[in-house]
Amino acid sequence: MINEKAILVGVDGSHASYKATWWAANFAKHAGLTLQIVCAYSLPSYAAVSFDATYTAMGDDNAAHSDAQEILSKAKAIADEQGVEAATLIVTGDPASVFVELSRNYNLIVIGNRGKGGLAERLLGTTSSSLPAYAYCPIVVVPYTDDDGNLMHLNNTITKVAVGSDESKWGLKALDIAASFANMWGAELDVISAAPKVQGSDGDKAVMESFMEDLEVRIKPIEESYPDLKITRTVVPGNAVQALTKASYDHDVVVVGSRGRGGFTGLLLGSTSQGLIQHAVGPVYVVPRKYVEAAESRLDTVPSSPADVEPKPLESIGGVEELPVPVAQPEVVEQIDSVIDPEHKA
Repeated sequence: MINEKAILVGVDGSHASYKATWWAANFAKHAGLTLQIVCAYSLPSYAAVSFDATYTAMGDDNAAHSDAQEILSKAKAIADEQGVEAATLIVTGDPASVFVELSRNYNLIVIGNRGKGGLAERLLGTTSSSLPAYAYCPIVVVPYTDDDGNLMHLNNTITKVAVGSDESKWGLKALDIAASFANMWGAELDVISAAPKVQGSDGDKAVMESFMEDLEVRIKPIEESYPDLKITRTVVPGNAVQALTKASYDHDVVVVGSRGRGGFTGLLLGSTSQGLIQHAVGPVYVVPRKYVEAAESRLDTVPSSPADVEPKPLESIGGVEELPVPVAQPEVVEQIDSVIDPEHKA
C-alpha cells in the first residue's frame, strides 16, 4: 500500500474531525506516508457558514478564512504531536465535488463521522453525492461516538481487521486491500461472508458449507500472497450490515466494498439509517466503485493499491488553496486529546 501518494484528512473544527486527524496521523506514521489536512467551507448567498464552534456571518469570507486557519492549526498540532509533518489546504465551494477530484491524488481520504451539519454530513450525504460511492481512492470513516453517544477509543496499533467478502469484483478488491492492510500492521484478518436469507439458511448445514467452500476459494490467493497472515473465516446467516456492524465492536478496522448487487458490496448505496457507516463503532475502510474500476484490469494479476488513477495538479482543481499555518500550542492539543479520547497513548 505504500507509494508516493499522501493521506488526506478533512477537518471542520468538530471533535469528530480531530479524532479522524489523530487516526490519519497515526496511520501515516506507521505506513511512512505524508499527511495533508484540508478544511472546507462555503459561503452561499442564502446562508452563513458554520464550523463546529464558530458561526460566521453571511458573506464574511475573511472571518471564515480565519476560522479555517485556526482549525487547521489545531489539526496540524495533533499530527505534529505524533511526529508527522502535515501540509494544510483550504477548500472553498462544494466540498463533495472537490473531494472527489482531490481523491485522484491520494492513497486514502479520512473523515470523521457523527457530526450534524458539518463536513462529514456533506461528504457522506446522499447516494448521488456520497464521497464513498464516487471517490477515486479508498475512504476511511472514523466514528466519534456510538449510537448512544458513548465516546469510542481508537487503538494506536491495529491488531484485528474484518472484511466483508463476496464473489463480486468489488468484494474481491476489498479482500485484496484488507489483506494488504492487515499484513502491513501484522494484524489478524477476519473474512466474513453473509449467507442470504433463504429458506432454511439458519439451520441448513449444506447451505452454510457451500458458502464456506466459496469463501475458501476466494481466500486461497490471499494465503499464497501473504503466507504469514493469520486468517479467520466466518460465514454468518442473515443481514450483511448487521454482521459488519457487530464486527466493528471487536475489530480495529472494518473493510467493505461500496458498489455491487446484494451482499456486502451493496451496503453503501442507500441512505438507510441502518447502513454500516452510520452504526459502526470503529473505523470503516470503504473501497469505492471508481477505485475498483480503475484497478479492474489488474484484479486477475497482482493486487495493487492505489488503483491506476491519473493525479490532478492541485492548481487545476478549483477552490483548493495550500495554506501554511502555525502549529497550535501543546496545551491546546492536550485539551483536544482529553476530549476526543482520554485513553490515547503518546
